[in-house]
Amino acid sequence: MSSISSRLLPAIGLAGLIMECIVIQPAFAADQVSLFKVITAKDEIVIGLTADELAKLEGNHAGGIARMLVAKGSMTAWQYAVRKAPTGDLEQAPLRQVGLIASESLRVEPYTSPLKVVPIEEKK
Repeated sequence: MSSISSRLLPAIGLAGLIMECIVIQPAFAADQVSLFKVITAKDEIVIGLTADELAKLEGNHAGGIARMLVAKGSMTAWQYAVRKAPTGDLEQAPLRQVGLIASESLRVEPYTSPLKVVPIEEKK
């Protein structure tokens, strides 16, 4: 009985570690890219900024993006869209780089996706 227990305990520990890695992996991707919805009078898109890009803004949130657009007049960001991963799961992934131009009817707000967020580095 003790030999079964001594083999079972490491197997359970390994299974737990594998499950933890599967669950935590999407969280790491979400930490690397912050998503924001940019809304104008005509349309809306979701953009993603890396932690480094956000750190360069005055305030690393939607207000910082809006302030930079007003101050500089424009900025470049990655547009994000939903796609199917090779596993068949849906995920938020970088689609293309877009230029944003300051506008009086522009609104920027944080965007939370229930899907895995793919880091920008994977797309480059």
